[in-house]
Amino acid sequence: MVDGTTGAKEYFHANHQGSIIAMTGDSGGRVEGPFKYDPYGNCFAGSNPCTTGEPYRFETAARDMILAGDLQPLIDYETLGQDAALCIPTPEHYLPLLYVLGAGRQGERIRFPVEGVDGGSISMLAVQIG
Repeated sequence: MVDGTTGAKEYFHANHQGSIIAMTGDSGGRVEGPFKYDPYGNCFAGSNPCTTGEPYRFETAARDMILAGDLQPLIDYETLGQDAALCIPTPEHYLPLLYVLGAGRQGERIRFPVEGVDGGSISMLAVQIG
């Protein structure tokens, strides 16, 4: 993720299941983590519940679906579970993403000029097609 104001970069490190286990900055120093998950997918930083980590898992999954052209799960986002619910608390900011994806044509270049999470859980992912 790149901070649009400062240009600073954060890197998200995932385990084999795609769950974020740590986040580091440009210098490689630990920013947050390590994160651990219980058998139900709940995130913990030490013994405290996470306020980060889970939303990034949804944003990564959404990017992967967009790049693969697998848009139906994004259309039915209410079925994508708690991670999606954290990132999309209300539809009015999410629905324009679907309009943009619907306007794209197969084979067009896809970029993500804005990424990251604001307010601890709301995905700011923006998509540019063409």
